[in-house]
This record gives sequence, C-alpha cells and structure tokens, in this order.
Amino acid sequence: MSIDGIHDLPWDKMEEECGVIGIYGPGKEVARLAYFGMHALQHRGQESAGMAVGDGQEISLHKAMGLVTEVFPEKKIGELQNEKSQVAIGHVRYSTTGSSLVSNAQPLVFRYAKGMLAVAHNGNLTNAAELRQDLAVTGAVFQTTTDTEVIVNLLARYSQSSLEEALMKVMIDIKGSYSILVMTEDRILGMRDPYGVRPLCLGRLDNAYILASESCALDTMGATFIRDIEPGEIVVIDKKGLTSLKALTPLRRASCIFEYIYFARPDSVIDGIWVNLARRAMGRQLAQEVQIDGDIVIGVPDSGTAAAIGYSLESGIPFEEGLMKNRYIGRTFIQPTQEMRSQAVRLKLNAISKAVEGKRVIMIDDSIVRGTTSGKIVQMLRQAGAKEVHMLVSSPPITYPCYYGIDTAVRKELIAAVKTIEEIRELIGADSLHYLTEEGILNAIAEQGEGLTCKDFCTACFSGDYPIEVTDKQGSSCC
Repeated sequence: MSIDGIHDLPWDKMEEECGVIGIYGPGKEVARLAYFGMHALQHRGQESAGMAVGDGQEISLHKAMGLVTEVFPEKKIGELQNEKSQVAIGHVRYSTTGSSLVSNAQPLVFRYAKGMLAVAHNGNLTNAAELRQDLAVTGAVFQTTTDTEVIVNLLARYSQSSLEEALMKVMIDIKGSYSILVMTEDRILGMRDPYGVRPLCLGRLDNAYILASESCALDTMGATFIRDIEPGEIVVIDKKGLTSLKALTPLRRASCIFEYIYFARPDSVIDGIWVNLARRAMGRQLAQEVQIDGDIVIGVPDSGTAAAIGYSLESGIPFEEGLMKNRYIGRTFIQPTQEMRSQAVRLKLNAISKAVEGKRVIMIDDSIVRGTTSGKIVQMLRQAGAKEVHMLVSSPPITYPCYYGIDTAVRKELIAAVKTIEEIRELIGADSLHYLTEEGILNAIAEQGEGLTCKDFCTACFSGDYPIEVTDKQGSSCC
C-alpha cells in the first residue's frame, strides 16, 4: 500500500551501507578479533556477513546471509583460525541497489598471477556501469552484481604492477565513495576515496594493526585509536610495519553528513568528531531555531535520543523517555498483509503512556524519508494520551537521492521532494513540524571538531549538490 505515492514500508529510515574490518596480527587470534569488530559494526549491515583469513600461504573464506552471530558460530571461527593465521578482513553488508544474494556477500576472494587476494568494500562507485562495460569488452567475467567485482577486475588488469601501484591505478579509474580493504595471504592494504565520503580509521592492539569503518570497533576489540585514514590515502600493513602512500590529493572534502545524523554508532569518532556530541549539538541548534511551548521532549530511539537531549538542555524543557524500543525484533520483519504491516511500528516501538498522557509532547527524530513511520508514531502517542504532538527533525528535508552507497529511495519516493512541509505535517498528523536548517546542521557538526569545516561535508541529499560526478544514476552497489 502507498500513501500518495509514498511506499508504506515497515521502517522509514535510510538504510546503512556496509562495514569493513581488517586485522594484521601475527600471533593473534585474528579471526576472533575480526568477529568482535564485525559485531561492533553490525548496525552498518544486517543482511550478510563474511570473513577471509590468511595464514601466509592460503586465504580461507566463509560468508553467508544473516547476522554476524548467525554466520559465525564458535565452531566456524575455530575452522578459520589456525596457528599460522596472521591477517583477516571482515565485512557486514546491507545491499543498496544490488541483489540480496549470498554471491554478493563479501569479502570477494580470487586467485590472480601473484597469489590470492580478498577484497572488502564499503561505498558505491558512480561509474561502475561504464567500467564494467569496458572490462567486459576486454574479456573480464563477472559473477556478481556488486561493483566490488569491478575493483577486483581492475586489480587483475594491473597485476603486472606491484599491489600498491595497482591500487593507485585503480584509484585513478574509479569514481564515487569507498573505503576498501585488500588482503593477501600475509598483509593488508586499505584505501579511502579522495573525498573521504566513507569513513575508515586505524587502530593498534599491542603489535597488531587494525583498520575499521568506525572507531567503536576498535573499542570493542580493546584496541587504541590512532587516526583516521586520510582521503586519497593508501596504507600498507605487513611485516615491515605501516606504510602510508598519498595516491590522490582531494579537490575537496565531502564526508557523508548522514554518518553523524544516523548511520554511525554514537560512541564512534569520525574525522575528529564524536558522533554523540554532534547529535546533541544538532538538538541544541534545533532549540535555537525552533521554540515550541511543550511539557516534555522525547526522542525516537535510538538515533533521535541524543538530539532530543540536546534540545532539552538548550530549551529547558525536561527530557522524558516517551517511546520504548524493542531491541529483539531481528534484522527483518515480513508483512504479507496490510493488517500485519500496520503492526510493524508497534512491534518496534511502544509509547509510554504515563510519560506522555495529557502532555504537550515535542518529539524529535533524526530524519523523515517517506513519512509513513512518523505518522504511525504520532498516532501512537495520541492514543497513549498525548495532548499535542509536535515533530521536530534534527536534519534538513531529504529531497535528493544518494548515489554514494546509501539506500535512499528514488526522488519521487522522498516525501520532502514531492510535498511541502505543511503537507507532510498534515500527512503525519502532527500539530506542528519543523526541520533543522542546512546551515544549522553544518555549524552544529563542524563546531564539535577541529579538522572539518562547514564546507567539508557531503549534503547532496539535502541540496542536490553532488561533489562527485555521477555517471551511473541507476546505482551500482558495492554492498
């Protein structure tokens, strides 16, 4: 069912992209460490998981559909790890526009002229279709629909060069967003796109080096955060230690703003900015821009909670836990009938009647994509006795699709692209609806760190200003 062309989906959020983890640790239980890191990154991809482990001579691989705990029981980790294991890379996947098939799960492992390689990729290539066609003409064979396989074929094309040189050439060829891990039998290489759209950081655990999509994975593994990988940088980790190569100099920075709004775990630090503080700052800024006479402030858990606390602190209106989240639903919920679809939100959230009854409620969420879930939550609060429900959004209206690895709908399915704010308010049934301004969110995030300015974020989903050329608007999917 749809409402005025807006699909009635079970959960009205942008979907995460993917997460990658890599460990160089001779003498360490690298498979188990990779498992811990993948578990910490589970929020970035809940559809499939995979791990490749190298022991100096061979690369072992296991991947399947499901959550990390489902794909990697204790027995499977023991099978991947042996006394010679020294390197491992892992990947958690949410398919964007690619097919949801186990063949598309990562890492991809293949043999080439110089041995074995495993590749894991977070992001989206915007010229993948063009590259795939060029490679096919020269005899390349593809077994998946992911653009990670395009990267694999490019590495094979440049196999006469050293792996470092091959990656530099690949970086020149590909366009789009990416954090890529490449593993041989005994070393790991990582690279980040020249615009820094997708995150990648470096940590250390004793003598082991770790590369991860987010710093929260390092914390889970007991590792120490060293730094973020720079845009356009390639790092090589082997028995010689860590080597950094500056492959391309970026024309500009374009860190994905939605990492701070929704995707990243709040305990992560990305490019010098603590995500939780950034979200609180968004709430404070929202309170400065929008003053509402309310009795309580509540957040839509979990990503709206920090902004709600920030709004409360700035406005002086008390914060209450007005919505309870069920954390045990699992990764999917199938709604074969409209009646069951209508129950989807109630299975995930429940209003706390005693907190909202008779109150003028200011409800804060991080974003509105299609609007259907927001309407159900507003209705739920009214049924629980809320006197008024004012919805505030700690980001600007999403009016353009993302081509850089985030699963946004086509533009006609983005509610803010086809309806006015007043029309959205009427659709969701709120007493008022307000969004944070683009200037406000940029200032709020940039002020939390020292490395990034307001010009260093990708805001294409709000403004339509795409920092990287998009030649394949159908959207090829890495993950």
